[in-house]
Amino acid sequence: MRRPVALTCGEPAGIGPEIAVAAWRALEADLPFFLIGDPAHLPDGAPHVVIDHPSEAGTAGARGLPVLRHAFTGPRIPGTPDPGHAQGVIDVIARGVDLVQSGQACALCTAPIHKQALQEGAGFAHPGHTEYLAHLAGVERVVMMLASDRLRVVPATIHIPLAEVPQALTGDLLEAVIRITHAAMIRDFGVAAPRLAVAGLNPHAGEGGRMGREEIEVIAPVLERLRAEGLDLRGPRSADTMFHAAARDGYDAAIAMYHDQALIPIKTLDFDRGVNVTLGLPFIRTSPDHGTAFDIAGKGVANPTSLIEALRMADRMGQARGA
Repeated sequence: MRRPVALTCGEPAGIGPEIAVAAWRALEADLPFFLIGDPAHLPDGAPHVVIDHPSEAGTAGARGLPVLRHAFTGPRIPGTPDPGHAQGVIDVIARGVDLVQSGQACALCTAPIHKQALQEGAGFAHPGHTEYLAHLAGVERVVMMLASDRLRVVPATIHIPLAEVPQALTGDLLEAVIRITHAAMIRDFGVAAPRLAVAGLNPHAGEGGRMGREEIEVIAPVLERLRAEGLDLRGPRSADTMFHAAARDGYDAAIAMYHDQALIPIKTLDFDRGVNVTLGLPFIRTSPDHGTAFDIAGKGVANPTSLIEALRMADRMGQARGA
């Protein structure tokens, strides 16, 4: 039997409830998934079916959005986070992880959370969603991938100031990112022999040391060592020539050195369909590549495309890992 994808509710005051319903309308019974959350937080009149077990999601999905009930205190007010909801949001994430790790769901897809609301309402001690998932899984290092049908890209460093990137970009870090990405491409994306293109840090990949030495002293030695093990690595390459169509045909995923070097290309190529994938967890996790969007919550104008793609990717990856 095909196992469903578990979708966590995220921040109730954001667009999560309405895009969950929109995703069900787009996918219906074609892709079994269920929402973990409070049915009372769904938009008025939204077709839904309360289920008691994830195994019911497939048949329930023909009649409405399957919802595994998780009661929250108080109603949802679109655009206005309620501190009383914070612990519920955290508990839903933990419940989703339990369901995936126990095999009752094939993958986890997470709707956006609001870290400030969680910190103020429940003393949330983790820097973000991904770090909490790593904590629940008992994993020290995970890797963020942004993926669509047109590009998969991984930033080696993420949410730090640009001035701190050269110090943060160590050989050990880069090696770990490459290894985790390579393993995930095989296990979760079904690419038997992944081709990874690795960007340089500096303009023109340092131009032989004239524009910086990180390529010579940090990046190239890691690539040489891993190539000796049989990994197919191309680079370090000049980032300004890595992302046009012909270049993208030459690799399966790209490793960038910092946040914007990775995210600008994919958001330019496929803004609405980009999916955030966490690599290195013992389970599949995807998420739409946007936030809670409080400014439009409850207005019926939120675009569900990224969530739909995140659910589709979670389902594909779950099937690949299961195989």
